[in-house]
Amino acid sequence: RVIYQARCAVCHGVNLEGQPNWQSPAEDGTYPAPPHDQTGHTWHHGDAMLQDYIRRGGQAVLDDMGVAFTSGMPGFGDALTDDDIEAVLDYIRSTWPDDIRDVQAERTRLESVEP
Repeated sequence: RVIYQARCAVCHGVNLEGQPNWQSPAEDGTYPAPPHDQTGHTWHHGDAMLQDYIRRGGQAVLDDMGVAFTSGMPGFGDALTDDDIEAVLDYIRSTWPDDIRDVQAERTRLESVEP
């Protein structure tokens, strides 16, 4: 929670609520920071993707995936260790209801067996 509050809350909200109108693009084509609570889409992704997104930033990951989307998410790989990133994800996951944690855990499991 401490790392999240120091590094993530400024954009994603103290209560993981995201920025207003997070599903509508700004004039520059980027989207406001989404919520990390159960109303957002963080839980739709497995851990490896989320770790990479935090480490390298959204645009680098999306470009590598061939996704045509403009991300405003900066990379934190120079500021956060892998343990820090995992701690942030642990905190975020700890706020989700059990059913959502289960879905995200299954996505993580499937991500690890994909070729």
